[in-house]
Amino acid sequence: MKNINKTLVAAAISLGMLAGCNSQNDSETPIPMVRFATFNLSFDRTAAGMLSAELALDRAAQDALLARYQAGDGSLSQTEITRAKDVQQIRNIAEIVQRTRPDVFLLNEFDNDGKGESSADLQAFNSNYLAHPQHAEVQAISYPVMQNFATNTGLMSGQDLNLDGKVSSGPDDAWGFGNYHGQYAFAVMSKYPIDTKQIRTFQHFKWKDMPGEVNPVIDDCNNPKAPIPAGRQCGEPWYDAAAWAQFPLSSKNHADVPVRVKTAKGEEVIHFLISHPTPPIFGNAARHNVKHNRAEVAFWQDYVEAASYMVDDAGKAGGLAEGARFVIAGDLNADPQLGDGDLTAIQDLHNHVLVNQAVTNGALIPVSQGGPECLASQPDQCKRNNNRPTPERITSSSGLQLDHLIPSANLNAVASGVFWPASFEPGYHLVYDAKLGIAKGVSSDHRLVWVDVELNP
Repeated sequence: MKNINKTLVAAAISLGMLAGCNSQNDSETPIPMVRFATFNLSFDRTAAGMLSAELALDRAAQDALLARYQAGDGSLSQTEITRAKDVQQIRNIAEIVQRTRPDVFLLNEFDNDGKGESSADLQAFNSNYLAHPQHAEVQAISYPVMQNFATNTGLMSGQDLNLDGKVSSGPDDAWGFGNYHGQYAFAVMSKYPIDTKQIRTFQHFKWKDMPGEVNPVIDDCNNPKAPIPAGRQCGEPWYDAAAWAQFPLSSKNHADVPVRVKTAKGEEVIHFLISHPTPPIFGNAARHNVKHNRAEVAFWQDYVEAASYMVDDAGKAGGLAEGARFVIAGDLNADPQLGDGDLTAIQDLHNHVLVNQAVTNGALIPVSQGGPECLASQPDQCKRNNNRPTPERITSSSGLQLDHLIPSANLNAVASGVFWPASFEPGYHLVYDAKLGIAKGVSSDHRLVWVDVELNP
């Protein structure tokens, strides 16, 4: 099976490069193939505005900064050294995008102002990084359509969510974990028009309004790493009534983004269903992150089934229309085979009758050759989950398959892959550096995942 998958990956990469080039045709030309991608960029900045300042540097300013950094002559301040490292990370991320050439892709962990109203940083990424070839083997790429989204990360709740006895402005009392509003937000870049008037977001949909969901109960009662707070007992709800009544389901946002693609038979609308659920770790005695992650993932199953209970931020009720085409995308922080979370929701999503089983359970599961190599090289590189049964499927340095692209069953998927080059493949320098490691130091601790769908074959 591994050999078959490797052959599929090689063929898919070749086919995908053609698809990426074709998608740059004029908007009047019918497009037979579209590459969707999701990528957690790991732009993990420590303060608001850092990423904006880095993205705003034009090519000449980047070159000058990196030249001084590489000279190592002691002329840079610590702030400048941090910025130089961050600029190189952004360049490496840009090169990954240039090598994989997605047509429509989700950028997880791309900071914004919290409200997602400005596209200035996306435009700067486009013009100062993607528009410049980052390697002799690649070409520049450009995205005319950019869309930011509001986020709950760093949005202060005004509640004592971590039950430490005080209401703070820290990340543990924010509706979604974040040191500042807009940290860990997400965005979309596209070569095709987005029907912005029909975008649906669910930033404010309440967790309590999802059928079957209850205030997380303290059920990890003897864990010294997650002690029960003063004033609470085993078996009691974690959040007080006021906090639970306001608690949003989404730790960032859930969004339905209609992408319009011209084909030989007319325009097709594909709903890009995007999110970035909280990781099921760093939990309390109620295992709130495990339960929260499960619910955030399960939301998409209900949405594609056209459930009636959800109400979007504009007040419109209900899920996706029956028969609509969709691609679910994001760092879902859930592996269908193993991990710290409740695996039922991601398993149900992968096995759902409305999703393309070739991509979730069949011959088109996105795979790489670099993932297995990384796991096999322990302890130098990937240090966790080294004995997993399907190493070719991993999408992060944790050894887990966390990043997902799930097309609907009525979309004809033809190729897929995880951008994780092995040491003998082009682009290896983007995922491993002897000094910088395999994660955020060199590019990201996650890998870009892509799927090609053929329209009107």
